[in-house]
Amino acid sequence: MVRTKKRSKAPFLFVLIFILLIASVGTFIYLSMRPVESSDQAVDFVVEEGIGTAGIADQLQEKGLIRSALLYKVYLRIENEGSSFQVGNHALMPGADYASITAALNQKPNGNGNSADPNASVKVTIPEGLTIKQIAERFEKAGNWDAKSIRQLSREPQKFSEDLPAPIPDSQDLQYALEGYLFPDTYEFVANASEEDLVRRLVQETTRKLQSIPNFDQLLKERGLSVHELLTVASLVEREAVVDSERPLIAGVIYNRLDDSMRLQIDATVQYALGEQKERLLYSDLKIDSPYNTYRNEGLPPGPIAAPSLKSIEAALQPEASDYLFYVTKKDGSGEHLFAKTFAEHEQNIEKSKEGN
Repeated sequence: MVRTKKRSKAPFLFVLIFILLIASVGTFIYLSMRPVESSDQAVDFVVEEGIGTAGIADQLQEKGLIRSALLYKVYLRIENEGSSFQVGNHALMPGADYASITAALNQKPNGNGNSADPNASVKVTIPEGLTIKQIAERFEKAGNWDAKSIRQLSREPQKFSEDLPAPIPDSQDLQYALEGYLFPDTYEFVANASEEDLVRRLVQETTRKLQSIPNFDQLLKERGLSVHELLTVASLVEREAVVDSERPLIAGVIYNRLDDSMRLQIDATVQYALGEQKERLLYSDLKIDSPYNTYRNEGLPPGPIAAPSLKSIEAALQPEASDYLFYVTKKDGSGEHLFAKTFAEHEQNIEKSKEGN
């Protein structure tokens, strides 16, 4: 009887393990080289003088712009890239692949610190109720524009005279002449737009929005207001109202107090004068010496204290008539207010609000 020699399974298992290992490594590399999740918000990335490609790769991973610094280093070596990276600030978009990131870093940054790709764009959302200072900070964070330059431009309304809906009063009391004239919305700008381009666009949008209101000029005349006064009242409504349905009623209260020569005593004006949003104002805060402090001064503040929405502008233009002179925020989380005609009723409402009613 002839016995056949059994073949060892070891070579087959070795080949199988080797194939699985190669497949696993390939999958790992593929997944690690995939772009990170995309976003509309650019990330400020600085290439410092003297830093090498290894350091740049490490920082890209730390910033969440790539998944693997190691693989990006390998990519740069294979593609013979990295020697032309430009020193300075670059606005990089999350979700870009290695080639796009490399191309952006090869671009010389412009004066705003953005990579000078003429096709690049930056989307910026300006919420209602922000101040000039907060808007400037938004732009600086979103596209690395200079917040200080934006604030300075907001003190130079003459540069935007053809874009404004009406001339702005020449008053030394105005903290920022263009406060309230930069319309809150979502905008998209080319990455190399100048700070003046940004401000002009927002001013133009305010003019456009006002012109879109039916019978705007007639309604403004009937109220006996200038555009500047209208935007000032609208900014107060914006900072005081949470519930849309209450905006016209709050505007009506403001006008009632003005007609009765009562001080407005609006906390938001004190916060603006302080330059910070405090959770709770102290009695000492209410004594701040500022033309914006409506606890100390009669009438409207010198100008707007925030960027009003179209709803607040419309409420200031067409307020709801009532005999109310006071209101207090409910403490039930609804954002609604309790309104009163007399101070005695107002005191009762204050107690109710504390009870969450």
